[in-house]
Amino acid sequence: MKNIAIIPARGGSKRLPEKNIKLIDGFPLLAFSILYAQANSEIIDEVYVSTDDQEIKKIALQYGAKVIDRPENLSGDFEPTVSALKHVLQNIDHANVANVILLQATNPFRPENLLKETLGIYQKQNFNSLFTVSGNHKKFGKITDKKFIPYNYKIGQRSQDLEPLFYENGLLYITKAALIMNDIIIAEDAFPFETDHIFANIDIDTQEDFDYAQYLYNKHIKP
Repeated sequence: MKNIAIIPARGGSKRLPEKNIKLIDGFPLLAFSILYAQANSEIIDEVYVSTDDQEIKKIALQYGAKVIDRPENLSGDFEPTVSALKHVLQNIDHANVANVILLQATNPFRPENLLKETLGIYQKQNFNSLFTVSGNHKKFGKITDKKFIPYNYKIGQRSQDLEPLFYENGLLYITKAALIMNDIIIAEDAFPFETDHIFANIDIDTQEDFDYAQYLYNKHIKP
C-alpha cells in the first residue's frame, strides 16, 4: 500500500496573485513542497499536484510531480481542500493508497525530520489522521456590546502563566485515504502533533506573509 503526497495549488489567488509560483531565491513557492516530498521518497511513493492553472502545471511537471487537472467546479474560493484531495484519489488507482500526506504550497518550509517523526507516531499508534499544531500564549477575548470579554485569561494575569491555546499551523496533515473519500481530512480522533518551529509561523496569503517567508528563508535555509 502506498503513501502519496498531494499538494493543492490553484491559480486564482485574489490577495496575492500567482502566489503559488512567486519566486524565493529562484524557486517557485510550489517547488518547496514538491522538493520536500521528494526528499522523503523512502516514505512518499508518489507526489501529486492538483491544479486548475497551466503555469502551475508546467512548473509542477518541471520539478517531477504528477499533475491532476482540477476542474473549474472544484477550484472556487470557497471550495474545501478535501474536495481537491478526493478528486486526485478518484483519478488514480486509489485502491492501493493507504495514506494521503497533505502538503500546502503556502506553508513552504518544514523541519527536515518532521514527516519521518509524525508518520512514525501515526503508524505506531494507528491513528486515522494526524495534523500539526502550535501553541499560542496570547490573551484572547471577544467583544460583546462594545465590551471586551476575556476568553482564556483573567484581567491582570501574566501571559506567561496562561494555559496555551493551539492552532493548526498547516505544516502537514496525514490521513487515511479512505477518510478522504468520505470528505474528511481531520478525523475526530486525529492526533495533534505539537511543533513550535519558526517555520510554523508561515502561511502565505498576502505580500507581507510572502516577505516574511523570504526573510526566514534567507536567515535559516539559504547557505
